[in-house]
Amino acid sequence: MNIAKAINVTFSNPAIMSSITSTIFIILLGFYLRKRNIFTEQFGKILSKVVLSVALPALAFNSFMQPINNETFTQGINVLIWGIVIYIILIFTTPISYAKYPQDKRDVLAILTTFGSTTFFGIPIVGAVFGAKGIMYSSIFNIGYRIFLYSYAYIKMSGLKMKASNIKKMFVNPVVIATFLGLVLWLAQNYMPQISVRQAVNGVINPEAPMIKVAFYRIDQTAIWLYKPMQYLANLASPLAWLSIGSTLGSTSFKQAASNKTSWYYSFNKVILVPLINLALLLILNVTNILPISYVALGTIIIMMATPTAAVVSSYAISFDREAVLSSDASFVSTILAVVAMPFWIAFLGVFSQSGIFG
Repeated sequence: MNIAKAINVTFSNPAIMSSITSTIFIILLGFYLRKRNIFTEQFGKILSKVVLSVALPALAFNSFMQPINNETFTQGINVLIWGIVIYIILIFTTPISYAKYPQDKRDVLAILTTFGSTTFFGIPIVGAVFGAKGIMYSSIFNIGYRIFLYSYAYIKMSGLKMKASNIKKMFVNPVVIATFLGLVLWLAQNYMPQISVRQAVNGVINPEAPMIKVAFYRIDQTAIWLYKPMQYLANLASPLAWLSIGSTLGSTSFKQAASNKTSWYYSFNKVILVPLINLALLLILNVTNILPISYVALGTIIIMMATPTAAVVSSYAISFDREAVLSSDASFVSTILAVVAMPFWIAFLGVFSQSGIFG
């Protein structure tokens, strides 16, 4: 199948198109509501706190409430490995793109390029496009991301040694707790006491469904009364995150941010170049069978890497007075570019779905 036909097939897929349009329309709604002052400047921050402390943890935990088999286990391990390796690669290579800049600005731009908004921006889109399996892979992928974000990025931006308080942030973050708890339960389920139940799909039990055996803590099958509230909270993640993104964009001066040429150069590197590097390396590793991954795992990783500036890194820049204005402008421009580019990335990934290169 040629590229044009593959892209046409992707854009003709109602599920994919509805995911793309949902993202764009709800972000635009948040932007409009902020411009009309229906959303205050603080409201977007409140929404983001709800997403990060409640909705995303529920989304991450629920994504692990599914069976484990050799394929998903292998893919999960490969995603975990790549999620650590790619950040090591980016830490050493991203400064090369900014060699013409002074040392301080080069360091900041390299950190901004390495760490994107994978949790707040990436996971909701992954969930909309690839469902629970994509969310599970994205949660596993983020393990390496958080290790380096709260260690290397903090040390580099602050110029200080690692603080105990920052290590605490790494492990007591609600999303991190939900991810590790879900991951452990998912890996251990075949070794835990089993219960026979009628199979439920999306929290609904069909009286004629076959009986299956699952670990006693698989709440999606054994405790629907607990799973459904978690699912309602998880379903809030995408719309609230997108409204918050739109509200944040509506609070920023586009004219000021757009006049900064460095922000556009950075945004191209972050939203276009970094995902392309990932794609090229993963294609080589897959073809050589060194690190084979599935199409869903590939799509998850590319979407996670095509995200704009991470809010944590922007906070570092402001807190430690490291190119704070540049960081804010870069965050704004990269978010705009990511929103525009994401549909094309999803369509481009459809080429690999049709090609069969990735299983």
